[in-house]
Amino acid sequence: MTHLRHVVLPLRILLVIVFGGLVAAQIWALPGLLPDLAEPTLERSVMRWTMLAVSVLGVVCVQVVVVCTWKLLTMVTDDRIFSASALRWVNAIVWAVAVGWLMLLGTFVCSYYFIVDEVSDDPVLPALLLLLLLIGAVLGLLLVVMRALLRQATTLRADMEAVI
Repeated sequence: MTHLRHVVLPLRILLVIVFGGLVAAQIWALPGLLPDLAEPTLERSVMRWTMLAVSVLGVVCVQVVVVCTWKLLTMVTDDRIFSASALRWVNAIVWAVAVGWLMLLGTFVCSYYFIVDEVSDDPVLPALLLLLLLIGAVLGLLLVVMRALLRQATTLRADMEAVI
């Protein structure tokens, strides 16, 4: 386990930096990135606030993953990763990725039907969202497989401890 301690500290430093950047994005960047509306009609105002809410909730999903990863790192350093309590944190990561993916899917559908058709004919935004959907799906499915492997390793470790 001593070789893992050399990896865990830099990873925790990076997680703190990422978390701080996400908080800064929620407070300053996301509200500034959304377009100011030339004609502040009710529909456009609702669209702007909806985009802001979805963006902030997407960042919250990433923050949940960062916090759960921190907790799992603590369990790794304490040699408690193969326990039932670790599965709760992995399940939280899987759920956060699933919620983030569903919000991204909704954004893709809305951008395809509303933004591209009415505002712009540029296919870059839907193509980027489709790429992010594919990456998110691969990540989510990979996490489900890793959760199953952790569950299996936890069972094997419990069986080994019972034998010894």
